[in-house]
Amino acid sequence: MAVEIAPLPIPPTADPAMLKDFGREVKGVHPGKLTPEQFKEIHDLLYKYGALLFRNVDLTPEQQFALTKAFDPTSESYGHGNKKTEGEKKSILHPDLKTIPRVPQVQLIGNGTVYNHEGLAEAKLKHPSHTTFHKTRVSPEDEEKGYTRFYRWHIDAALYDLSPPKVTTLYGVTVPQGARQKVRYDDGTGDELDVPLGTTAFVDGRTMFDILPPELKSLAVRAKVRYAPHPYVWMAPAHALSTGLGIMSEGLEMSYDELPPWEESKIKVLPMLWKNPVTGELHFQVHPCGVSELFIDPLPEGAKREGALFPDGAHLTDLKEVRDLLYKMQRPAIAPHLVYPHDWQEKDLVLFHNRGVLHSVVGAFKPDQVRAFHQCNLAASDDPKGPSEDDVKKWA
Repeated sequence: MAVEIAPLPIPPTADPAMLKDFGREVKGVHPGKLTPEQFKEIHDLLYKYGALLFRNVDLTPEQQFALTKAFDPTSESYGHGNKKTEGEKKSILHPDLKTIPRVPQVQLIGNGTVYNHEGLAEAKLKHPSHTTFHKTRVSPEDEEKGYTRFYRWHIDAALYDLSPPKVTTLYGVTVPQGARQKVRYDDGTGDELDVPLGTTAFVDGRTMFDILPPELKSLAVRAKVRYAPHPYVWMAPAHALSTGLGIMSEGLEMSYDELPPWEESKIKVLPMLWKNPVTGELHFQVHPCGVSELFIDPLPEGAKREGALFPDGAHLTDLKEVRDLLYKMQRPAIAPHLVYPHDWQEKDLVLFHNRGVLHSVVGAFKPDQVRAFHQCNLAASDDPKGPSEDDVKKWA
């Protein structure tokens, strides 16, 4: 059968014009049984639209791993390293993931207790909650009324030693139904977003770059981001902002000498903008919680200096300055009208371009609401490519 595509259902909270090129539902093919020609089509569609949805699919962990690996055939280990997040007790990721025993690259995530699941006799799952990570929280009274927050806007990536996965696949095995919730940004803007229970929220990294004013586009195209060693351990004692878009600067991060052993050569320094390998577009791809420093190149020869930020280049090491600048650049793109909150149904499979979108866990479940998802992403065979020389000349 031929690959057919249809637009994703855009919620009334979103601006259809801004999301017209984001996401497609794929029909007519089974994602676990693609021919090479069909896979090539799916590959290009994913890089073009950022996310693909397959509805009502029966998919084994083996098929999910094979599909994910097909996007990067020499990749092998889970994006954070097999069993590393479970084994690293100090990491903020530690409670959220359980490994499928026979396919260790596929993780079981969700909420509640799952029995006899893919070789796991019993798995206690916990949906990440903003109440344990943010500096402030929605009151229990307001939570009862359905108010919640974005947990953490991020890219799926270890951000130390391993290269960021190209693609993440998420498969809804058990999806609880319940009342919709309302995300509060609680940042003084009054922004709120009506969302389905347990949604995964996505924003497009292309849009994050495209809506920047010229002086910030110039900065982005010249900038590289240095991540802290073992960033999820480093950030664990700290608290997040109320939007889930980064960390408050309170000096609570773990000192580098308290971290597990680390090597300078394994620290990740990545471009602020990642170049789409199919479309050539630039995506603003920064995991704000893990960033420690920024490197900014000088303006290229002949570029207009008037109004430019850091025209002679800079190395920013003050954590608050780095975070405030990133927040100024990233916050506009998580405005309610630019967010796609996916309304999960059982047997939904979502593929997303992990090097082209940011996403967040959202909402809160009660302990008896059982949710089971299979997640797979693989540490990539290479680091993302940044802007070309021509891109720098165009935007700087």
